[in-house]
Formats: sequence, C-alpha cells, structure tokens
Amino acid sequence: MSDSSRAQLIHIDVDRRLGHEWDEWNGDALPNAGNFDSPPSLFFRWAMLTLAIGLGLVAGLIYLLAPRLAIFGAVIPTVLWMALAGTSMVLWLWFGLLTLSYVLRKPLLPEKLAERGPFLRLMRWTSRVAGRFGRRDWVENAAVKVYDALAIERGRKVGKGELLLLIPRCLSRATLDGVLAIAGKYEVPVFVATRGQLARRVIRERRPRAVVAVACERDMVSGLHDVAGRVPVLGLTMTLPAGPCKDAGLDLDQLEAWVKAYVVA
Repeated sequence: MSDSSRAQLIHIDVDRRLGHEWDEWNGDALPNAGNFDSPPSLFFRWAMLTLAIGLGLVAGLIYLLAPRLAIFGAVIPTVLWMALAGTSMVLWLWFGLLTLSYVLRKPLLPEKLAERGPFLRLMRWTSRVAGRFGRRDWVENAAVKVYDALAIERGRKVGKGELLLLIPRCLSRATLDGVLAIAGKYEVPVFVATRGQLARRVIRERRPRAVVAVACERDMVSGLHDVAGRVPVLGLTMTLPAGPCKDAGLDLDQLEAWVKAYVVA
C-alpha cells in the first residue's frame, strides 16, 4: 500500500503517563498471553455484586450510626433507612433497564443515564471490586463490550473530519500499519497517545463529534470514565502477548467496523 493512502500520525505528550495502570506488573508473562477476551455477561455478574456490596456498606454504616443519630432525633434513622430503600429501588430499576437495553439491543435509557452517565461510574467501581479478586482485566474487557454495544445502538453518524482515532504508542509495527491503512481509507486523523491526558486535550482542541479509541482494558476504562461523558466514544481493547505497553495487537476488522459505524459514507 502506498504512503499516500496511509493516515498521518500525530504525537502529543502531556502529563499523565499512559500505562500507569500496569505499574505493579512484575515482568512475568500475562495470563492467556495477554488476551482477556470475556463474555459481556461477566460484567453484569460483577456489576450486580458491586451494587450489592455498595448498598450493603451503606446499610451497615446506618446500622452502626443509628443509635447515635437517634440522640438528635428519633426519626433520623428511619428517614435514612427509607432513603436507602428508595435509592436501592432506583438503582436496581436502572440496572435492569440497562441490562435490557443490552439484551434487546434497543436504547431504553437516554445516553446521560446509560453509557455516557452512571454506567461509567459503575464500570469503574466494578473494576475495582474485580481487582480485589484478581479478575480486573477480564471484567474490564467485558465492560467495554457492554459499553460499545450500548453506544452503537444510538446509530450516530459524523463526517470524516469530525471523527478522531486515538491509539497508544505500544502497537506492534504490523498492527500500526493496519491501523494507518484503515484511517487512510476513511480519511480519519490518527493521534498517538503517549500520555493519559491525551484524549481530553485532543477533544478540547479538536472538538470532535465522536472518537474511536484503542487501549488496553485498564487504560480504556480509565479513559472512558474521563472522556465518554463529554463526547461519544467507541473503544477497542488490545491483546498484550509481550506484556503491557509493548507490541500490542488488536482486531483490525473490528476497528474498521467501529470507524465505518461512525463515518458517513
């Protein structure tokens, strides 16, 4: 393929180092050769556990504080229990609608109440809970799939100049060539992230209407939490056969599908 058909790379360096989520890595080979492919159902199971733990902790706190709070007013504990019950009902109703949206492939909630709202916080907290049990990367992979499915349901279309493709610097040479070929085909600019704050800076300066981002599960979840509330994003996770931040690979067919899904033909 000629150079004229390849997209131009734009490198931007800012403050937070990309890959900091892997600072504890000891250099050993990653499980399953760095492929954390997981079914979306894994996220829903861990998300339910996360919600249950969160509500349980609040209930425990109310239980412990109730005798002292009653000193200031006998009705205070009752009000708190009622508030917790109401909050629990709303949370589980929201989670049920979110799950149905995924299963039916139909947006039952507006973006601000789904993939660009509370879902981002639930995804982040679920990741933390899963991390306590050594399942972080698998659960995050599943979470990104759920997020993408919710986002793609919106059927959003943008012009070629209104879409940005964000990639990390750790892609293998062959994978990078494939990414540039796809970006060139659809005339989409490619930005290489060397620092974690890249997405926010690029979005602030370029003002895109949509973003397709490539990252490992850990950086993807952090990035979506920071950015997806501001601009629509589709995320594609990578495989890490040589460990984090080196010679990463990705599904180029899926990447092209995500770009094609946004770009007006």
